Amino acid sequence: MTIQTLIWLIPLPPALAFLLIVLFTNKSKKASHSVALLGAGLSWLASMIVFFRAIGTDELSTNPFKDSIAWLPAGDTAINIGIQIDPLSAVMLFFVGWTVLMIFIYSIGYHNFGAPAGKEDRPGLPPEGAEVKDSHGHTHRVPSIEPMYSRFFALISLFAFGMYLLVVSDSLLTLYMGWEIMGLCSYLLIGFWYGKDSARKAAIKAFLTTRVGDVFMLLGIAALYTQTGTLNFLQTLGSPEKMEMLATTASPIAGLSWAGLIGILIFIGTVGKSAQFPLHTWLPDAMEGPTPVSAMIHAATMVSAGVYLVVRFFPLISAGWEPGGPVTTPMLVMSIIGAFTALFAATIAMAQNDIKRVLAYSTISQLGYMIAALGVGAYVAAAFHLVTHAFFKALLFLGSGSVIHGMEHGVMHSGEHVDPQNMLNMGGLAKKMPVTFWTFLLGGLSLSGFPLITAGFWSKDEILSGAFNGGHLVVFITLALAALLTAFYTMRQITLTFLGKPRTKAAEHASESVPTMTMPLVVLAFFAVTAGWTGIPESFPGLGGLIPNWFEEFVGSMLTHHPEAGHSLVPLFTSLTVALGGLLLGWLTYRNVQKAEDPLVKPLGGLHTVLQNKYYIDELYAVIFYKPAHWIAETFTYQFLDKKVIDGILHAIARFGVWLGGIVRNSFDLPVINGAGDAAATGTRGLGAFLQTLQTGKVQQYMLIAVAILSAAGVIFAILIQG
Repeated sequence: MTIQTLIWLIPLPPALAFLLIVLFTNKSKKASHSVALLGAGLSWLASMIVFFRAIGTDELSTNPFKDSIAWLPAGDTAINIGIQIDPLSAVMLFFVGWTVLMIFIYSIGYHNFGAPAGKEDRPGLPPEGAEVKDSHGHTHRVPSIEPMYSRFFALISLFAFGMYLLVVSDSLLTLYMGWEIMGLCSYLLIGFWYGKDSARKAAIKAFLTTRVGDVFMLLGIAALYTQTGTLNFLQTLGSPEKMEMLATTASPIAGLSWAGLIGILIFIGTVGKSAQFPLHTWLPDAMEGPTPVSAMIHAATMVSAGVYLVVRFFPLISAGWEPGGPVTTPMLVMSIIGAFTALFAATIAMAQNDIKRVLAYSTISQLGYMIAALGVGAYVAAAFHLVTHAFFKALLFLGSGSVIHGMEHGVMHSGEHVDPQNMLNMGGLAKKMPVTFWTFLLGGLSLSGFPLITAGFWSKDEILSGAFNGGHLVVFITLALAALLTAFYTMRQITLTFLGKPRTKAAEHASESVPTMTMPLVVLAFFAVTAGWTGIPESFPGLGGLIPNWFEEFVGSMLTHHPEAGHSLVPLFTSLTVALGGLLLGWLTYRNVQKAEDPLVKPLGGLHTVLQNKYYIDELYAVIFYKPAHWIAETFTYQFLDKKVIDGILHAIARFGVWLGGIVRNSFDLPVINGAGDAAATGTRGLGAFLQTLQTGKVQQYMLIAVAILSAAGVIFAILIQG
């Protein structure tokens, strides 16, 4: 089997798993997760083979693994679909393969496989638990298995297929196909528990919000095809001539070049998919789905796809830019939106109490980091942070799911009615859930950028160095403040959840998760530390050069030029200070929390309320978009246009028809039609009465009548013949 054939096969196992579960195995939970896990495992194996073949291939950036087939006829030619593995897609395959596989394994334990079904469980609602008797005859309430277990594994298999298709695509067309498959799956999985009103609304919100970005992205695709005649990556992004043409040819909009216009349109697609301001509001609400879905969306697939798109199209976005010179318009827009989003979302995360919502806003913030990095030209740093973030954020989301599972067990055991996702109801879980604690701690330290030993430090430091060395001081300061707040809210989360004493009975009775949930945490924790060692800059004081900067050389080869990774003392000192300072401030603030109260509520006052309510952005959008749309739909369209105008016209036509029918009835139907009918009936009745008089019962009379009739007929016949 050739390497190209193997790449074609990577997306197929999850797709086949989806079909098999839907058509054949959906009645068997074990068969369904076995098929799904087999599909994810085969894709992981193929991805690892391709990855290691890729890193062992010289000049992969200029001679990638590629293949294509003709698909749809387009005039004299055909639209080709194909596969391509270059350095960027190779590293994407690596983290997608590992994170997806771990999420699939984790999901078996998360959905309580092997547990009994609850008598009160209903499809579309989270399991309520089941009552079991122990060996002593005592009744206990325990977690119950997910009622729609098979459906879940079918949907995440399709989700994985969409992401793999996106990664191995050789053109924007097939990338967009995978992009939309993931959009559909996100809708179905966010609203997986559709019996909850909040889940249904969150699914609709995610679908509509991301579609806003997708429309603009589709316009960018159309513009790119119009100008270049192709959507193939090598034929466009790999062609200096086409890049030069797009950068120097003016578009009809706002004085932008075609490269600038297409770059901005494609970036808006990323704003929707990667939840950047102002299209960020869907991502926190996506927490309504099961936790493995949150991990899939936030780390392994969907939001990563948005950043991957702009990393892939950086040659177009930066067309005409030289390191050290003025940035292009798309880069400027990206640096502003990315830096603002990073700080904006970090401030909101400080005031959230839901363990998953903190991570949701953290994801938005970290994605802003990557976007800002691309805006200042730090291409390699952005790609590097995309990889490290995937590992530690997948770890944190799965860890939060483990915590929630432990708390739910405690709630059932104690009978205490508390929110198992509220960190203020936790505390002391480090002793109850040691594996979850230590792995979560490593993920949190990596997110905070704890120096030297975590992957997050090396990628964040690269971004800060890129912003500072490129002279983008405003972006640098903004990202540094965001990093400080990140470390603060991360330690807040760790302290409130795991340290101190339990603040509720549910926390006292929490228990460690099953091995199918904790094993993936251990694997991801390993990568949350070691993934950063592949990108230690050679210029880093003391450590540079001890380990080759493989990531810089491998992924950096995608570009003809990119800024040299330099490490002056200012960004390095800043990176160390914000990480350690934020962690220390978080610990000092929350180390002695004894009650389910946030110690920052009183000092911050109204500001805390604003942060807790997310700057009232949702409420603002409700006033600007939702309420006017609802008024147009309900009041204007339905009440006025539909009921009064359209229905009024139809009712008027109906009344006119009734009036005209009355005239026809009285003028023609009754006197003419009915009159003729009545006359015919009267004549027939009279004829019948006359004929009745002839029926005497005498045979002689009947014969006489017959002779008369025959004679008359004969006379008439003779007359006719003679005539």
